[in-house]
Amino acid sequence: MKVTVLGCLGGFPHNDEGTSAYLLQEGSYNLLLDCGSRAVTELEHFVSPLCLDAVILSHYHHDHIADLGVLQYYRQLWDKDDWDGMNLSIYGHTEDKNRFNDLTLPNVSTGVAYNPDETLRLGPFDVTFMKTIHPVPCYAMRFTVRKTGKVFVFTGDSGYMEEFKGFAKNADLFLADTYLFEGQERHHAHFTSKESGEIARVAQVKKLVLTHLPQEKDLNLLHKQAQQAAGEKVTVELAKKRKTFEI
Repeated sequence: MKVTVLGCLGGFPHNDEGTSAYLLQEGSYNLLLDCGSRAVTELEHFVSPLCLDAVILSHYHHDHIADLGVLQYYRQLWDKDDWDGMNLSIYGHTEDKNRFNDLTLPNVSTGVAYNPDETLRLGPFDVTFMKTIHPVPCYAMRFTVRKTGKVFVFTGDSGYMEEFKGFAKNADLFLADTYLFEGQERHHAHFTSKESGEIARVAQVKKLVLTHLPQEKDLNLLHKQAQQAAGEKVTVELAKKRKTFEI
C-alpha cells in the first residue's frame, strides 16, 4: 500500500503547498482521501485524475474539499479520445445534506453515503470510522488492506480523544492532524504535537506522520515535541508534498 501526500497544510495553501489531500494506492486501485486545494494538479504528478477509482471525504471544511468541484469539471470537460467518461464515486457522510448533494454531478460523479457504524468495503480496503471532535461532523478512518492486513489510520481533523488509542492500535502508518504545539492541549478542533505522540506511543503504531501542519511555524520543533512524546519505538516524520509512504 502506498500513501502519497498531495497537500498537508491546515486551513489554507501557502508558498506552493496545498491543503489536505492524500492518494492511497493498492495494486491498480487509486483512492483520493480528501481533496483540498491544489489536489488536482498535485495528483497529476502521480496518476491522471481520470484514473481515480473513488474519492472519500472526512468532512466538508473547505481545506479538505477545495478542489472537489474542479476535479468534477476536469472529468466532465476532458474531451480526448482515450477518456470513456467513467462516473466517479465520491464517498461522504450525510450529516450536511447540502454538501453531500454537491458530491453528485450528473454523468460525472455520484455521491455515496458511508455509514459510520458499518465497515465500508472500498476496492481493496475495509474502512471503519470514528466520529471526531471538530466544529463540524468529521470522521477518522482506519483502512485495512484485505490482502495483506496492513493498516493505515487517518485522524481527519480532531481535538484530543482517548478513543484514538484504540482506533489506531498497531497501525502501520498513523497520519495525525497536528496543527498545534505542546502547551495547547485539549483544543476543540486539533491535536497538539504532544497529543499525537502520546496516542502513537500508547497505540503502538509503527510510524506517525504529522499532517494538517501550521504555516510559518517551526516544524522541526513540532516534530521534536511529537517524537519526545512518542518515545523511541515510534518513528515520527513530517508530512511533505509529494512524499510517499509504503507499508
